[in-house]
Amino acid sequence: MSIDGWDEIRTAFHVARLGTVSGAADVLGVHHATVIRHIDALETRLGAKLFQRHARGYTATEAGRDLLQVAQATDDQLTQLAGRIRGRGEEVSGEMVITSLSIIAPLLTPAIVAFQAAHPGLVVRFLTDERIFRLEYGEAHVAIRAGTVPDQPDNVVQPFLTLGHALYASQEYVKAHGTPEDDSDLAGHTFVGEDTGQSPAPFMRWLREAVPPEAVTWRGSNPSALHEAIRNGAGIGFMPVYAARNDPRVVQVMAPRKEWASPIWLVTHVDLHRTTKVQAFLTHLKNIAKTWGEV
Repeated sequence: MSIDGWDEIRTAFHVARLGTVSGAADVLGVHHATVIRHIDALETRLGAKLFQRHARGYTATEAGRDLLQVAQATDDQLTQLAGRIRGRGEEVSGEMVITSLSIIAPLLTPAIVAFQAAHPGLVVRFLTDERIFRLEYGEAHVAIRAGTVPDQPDNVVQPFLTLGHALYASQEYVKAHGTPEDDSDLAGHTFVGEDTGQSPAPFMRWLREAVPPEAVTWRGSNPSALHEAIRNGAGIGFMPVYAARNDPRVVQVMAPRKEWASPIWLVTHVDLHRTTKVQAFLTHLKNIAKTWGEV
């Protein structure tokens, strides 16, 4: 591949990742006309459309995704090679994309900030979303996922921690309604739960089975919003133990159970797993997690 050819592919990768020409131009430090010229030249060279153009920006076509799925891995590997040539093979710099469920973002954020502080050349993108990011398309360096063991091909999966959950209510709710004595007393209370009734989280599955649907009187799609509803007295609901432990607004009404716990996994793509940047971050995160105690 010529240098010009790689520049065009790298440009296309950033357009696909950011969805706009202007966003890619900012990241690459070039004029937006250069980005358009690279995309046009690459499509002409390949004889295929790599993007659908629309009013909001650019979306990769199937041919574009096929081309771009290796671009992130190649970019990281070239960075590694350049570092070794310059005698800086252990440097951690450039962009680091980490994805996670929002429910554990408050736990992870201090650890990620500490990692960036130790590596000033690093630009962090911490993406919290319910969707599963596609590591094979270079959407992230490290994914932190909950639930059953991820089984996508070409991924390296490591157990990270088990996230405990318990039932909580606000101080005001407890004063007004008391707390359930045991499972048989649940129907006499109101609950906060997820909206779709399809969450795979073990504690939400339990709630669907143990509590009548009409008792779930506050429903929502965002975990943080559900936790705020619990804090403000909307009903009894699940919160992570780590998040509620030092929260004076809530009272634990039922202790954590193994059946409510969520396993958390560290997931990387095989092409990036052994890179210095990813290995440094995984080591850092595992070491900090040892100081967290029970979560």
